[in-house]
Amino acid sequence: MSKAFDSIKQGLDEALDFSKDKKGKAVVHKFKPVDVKNIRAKVGMSQSEFASAFGISVSTLRHWERGDRTPHGPALVLLNVVAKEPKIVLKALSN
Repeated sequence: MSKAFDSIKQGLDEALDFSKDKKGKAVVHKFKPVDVKNIRAKVGMSQSEFASAFGISVSTLRHWERGDRTPHGPALVLLNVVAKEPKIVLKALSN
C-alpha cells in the first residue's frame, strides 16, 4: 500500500506546485483552437458521417462549425489528432 500512497502523494505535490506556478514534473498539453469545418472537409465526410465516425452529435458539430461553441477537453484533443492524422484515427476507431 505504501507504493500507492507514494504515487498519490507525488501527484498531489506536483499539482500543488503547478497551481503555485512552480516549474516541476507536471506536463501540460495545450491544444490550439481548430477549424472543425476545415478538418471535416479535409477528411471528405458529410456532417452526419463525421459526427458518427467520431462520436459527436450532429447538433454539436454544427455549433462548432458555425462558431456558436468551441470544442474543449477530450473533443479538442481528438480534433487536433484528426487534423494531423485522420486516417490513423479512423483506423483506430474501426477496430
